Amino acid sequence: MNEKLIRAAGLGIALTLGGAGAALAQDPIKVGLLATLEGTYTVLGEDGVRGFQVAMNKFNSMAGGREIEVVIGPTDASPDSAIRAARKVVEQDGVDIVIGPLSGSEGIAIKDYAKTQPHVTFINGISGAQETTYVDPAPNFFRFNMDGAQWSSGLAEYIYNEKGYRSIATIGEDYSFVYTQVFGLVLEFCGLGGEVTERQWVPLGTKDFASIIAALPEDVDAIYLGLGGGDAVNFLNQYLQAGGDAALIGGTIMVDQTVLSSKGPAKKALIGTPASGPQADSWDDPKWQAFVKAYQDAFPPDKRFPSPSLLATGYHNATTAALTVLNDIGGDLSDGHEKFRAGLAALELDAPNGMIKLDGNRQAIGTNFVTEVVEDENGNLVNELVKIIPNVSQTLGLDPDVFATIGAPSREVPECKAYM
Repeated sequence: MNEKLIRAAGLGIALTLGGAGAALAQDPIKVGLLATLEGTYTVLGEDGVRGFQVAMNKFNSMAGGREIEVVIGPTDASPDSAIRAARKVVEQDGVDIVIGPLSGSEGIAIKDYAKTQPHVTFINGISGAQETTYVDPAPNFFRFNMDGAQWSSGLAEYIYNEKGYRSIATIGEDYSFVYTQVFGLVLEFCGLGGEVTERQWVPLGTKDFASIIAALPEDVDAIYLGLGGGDAVNFLNQYLQAGGDAALIGGTIMVDQTVLSSKGPAKKALIGTPASGPQADSWDDPKWQAFVKAYQDAFPPDKRFPSPSLLATGYHNATTAALTVLNDIGGDLSDGHEKFRAGLAALELDAPNGMIKLDGNRQAIGTNFVTEVVEDENGNLVNELVKIIPNVSQTLGLDPDVFATIGAPSREVPECKAYM
């Protein structure tokens, strides 16, 4: 068997496909990997691929007695790029399974595309828009990560009860994932009696934040930042240059390792920032620590972050779910992937960041972590665990009928009021 190497642009790592030994009796299983390897979220996509590789290493690039052959489809976080990449790997390369995408609006687009390709099984990478699974879900699309609103669970209670914040303003990238993040925050914060006085939205890929920074309100207790990747770093640099000193609240990707490990001193403005999301860097759970070590061992220090980003964790979990079930069913993808999809739907994944199971829409119910950014003994910025929120469902503890009346996350939805 020949060894194939696929290099993802800018990663400096190789995905090793195949391995030593006798030729297999069965054909390889072809997997299409969608990741943002272009644009403002490039560093996020690169770490997503690293997480995928950690899972592949664990399974020796095999599942169900069959070789795993990988085709990478690079995207730039836009829905159009995700569809182009998916069409290429599905319709030209003939993959059996797609893992991805990364960004929220990409996920909605891929969910819709999945309906046109019933012979292919799609497993979300880490995209977190609510509508991807909550609104008209695709029967062949599975998501083993919580959505952005679930990732906000517990944060509002912490900032309201422990930090004493009663009024906040939000700044966020103007697309579906950040709408979903703010949706979860507003539901919880306003339900407690807090007030969200202003919501500002900026285009993905914004370079100049001067007008946004100048317009920040001064009569609020704190400002929530729903930014990621290059946008987050650009904002922090310009905010510090402008003398900004407001109390900050972090969106999940604002305080991810993709930002906390960025170059320059601006990231230190995040020290003490409360946030929430699907992992906590400092968690002492043995499964988490084993995953961190596997990630660190897989790549040299200059080709990774000190600790895996949530993108690495998400892609790792999606890939682990796929390979686990393929092992369980002996790699059987016959009858329209019937056994594979039934196995995915029933899987309870003992993931590094907590148990994950799927609801009736094939959407993850999982564990959320409230955190604060601190500097560790090595001088790295990390998310320190404050509180664990178990079994977070997509309806966030609300009665499903009540939740359905709120509407899809958007610039103005939900209203700042109590829904219970």
